[in-house]
Amino acid sequence: MMRTAFAAIASHLKTRLLPDEHYTLWLSAEQTDFVRFNHGKVRQAGQVSQAYLTLTLVRGQRHASEQLSISGNADDLALVDASLLTLRGALDEIEDDPYLLLNTTPQSSERADANVLPASETMVADIVAAAGDADLVGILAAGPVYYGFANSYGQFNWQASSSWNFDWSLYAHGDKAVKRGSAGTHWSAENIAADIAEARTQLDLLRLPAKTLTPGSYRAYLTPSAVAEIAGMLNWGGLSEKQLRAKKSPLLKLAEGEQSFSPKFTLLENTGAGLAPAFQAEGFIRPAQVALVQNGKLAGSLISPRSAKEYGIEGNGASSWESSESMDMAGGDLPTAEVLQALGTGLYISNLWYLNFSDRAAGRITGMTRFACFWVENGQIVAPLNVMRFDDSLFRILGSELEALTSECELLVDPGSYGARSSASQRLPGALLRSLNLVL
Repeated sequence: MMRTAFAAIASHLKTRLLPDEHYTLWLSAEQTDFVRFNHGKVRQAGQVSQAYLTLTLVRGQRHASEQLSISGNADDLALVDASLLTLRGALDEIEDDPYLLLNTTPQSSERADANVLPASETMVADIVAAAGDADLVGILAAGPVYYGFANSYGQFNWQASSSWNFDWSLYAHGDKAVKRGSAGTHWSAENIAADIAEARTQLDLLRLPAKTLTPGSYRAYLTPSAVAEIAGMLNWGGLSEKQLRAKKSPLLKLAEGEQSFSPKFTLLENTGAGLAPAFQAEGFIRPAQVALVQNGKLAGSLISPRSAKEYGIEGNGASSWESSESMDMAGGDLPTAEVLQALGTGLYISNLWYLNFSDRAAGRITGMTRFACFWVENGQIVAPLNVMRFDDSLFRILGSELEALTSECELLVDPGSYGARSSASQRLPGALLRSLNLVL
């Protein structure tokens, strides 16, 4: 129904334009079941069904936009007509935008993945059964997400897919808990039961007396979830063509050859394997893959239409904020099952939190350990760790101190749902570091 309503609005708008006008339409919609758990039981359940339409009216190099909440029925056409009049008046009051770049060559596409998820009631029953008497807390979000684009040049793009995301923790005591995230486009009761059972083994370890470390450098293993926090800092302008050109990128020293990452580090924007749409709000199609870092060297950047116009280069379908939406880091040759043995003695870090740049120009970051982090001796976990602050450089963590990456990679989906369910994802390995600097 949503595709039909979107196509009807696109066709209707063509009949309302003046000769010198063009439009673009961007649709983001979802039908999501949200279920909140506490003490391993369902505490709150609900459904969100929403559709937001962004209408942009263009006259020459002038453009104005308005976001509308639509219902999918005939009333939407009157809403769009009223918005069109508002935007037409706004265009008379604004100046030309020299960096406006729209796709005027129609590249239509359509992808509608079959929904193979069971009913949310089934997923909930599987989670409750697997949790047993554990103090499980979390939020399950499941259902279809839709993206659409259309313009007055005749382009029409549609993408519909269904996925689930379970952001959860097992609480132990005090500030000790095991934090996990599970997600996918297929559901497996056996896999979620195995994830929760594995987390319960760490829960028992969290009940041992905690160890407090003194500041210093330690060997460390970062799980894929911890690597996600480190890699996420690259999205703070690190992969943006605009930020590189403005010399504000934390990877500027990499771009200028003053620093390098480890040859083991390769990073892609892998739209073809992610959940994010394969097109963007100005109508440009995203390549299936964009190489960003290849064997430790900067191989590319994310280029929005505005940057393409400003710098006279070819864009690659990036959004206006030029950050990764389908990040994919290549794995290495260390089996996850051998991580503790390879670590020997050091830190097993499940999660990092509250990250920020401590020296952006140098690519130095700081943050806190959190949740199930352990002290390991001779390949055995011997104690949970009290929270510590680290301060280290991206060029050490992903460069000189990167000893190995796990051969298995994990899909992590952004659990964010403020305004709308996020479709951003990361596919990442775990990372074994020769040293990580703890400072507090």
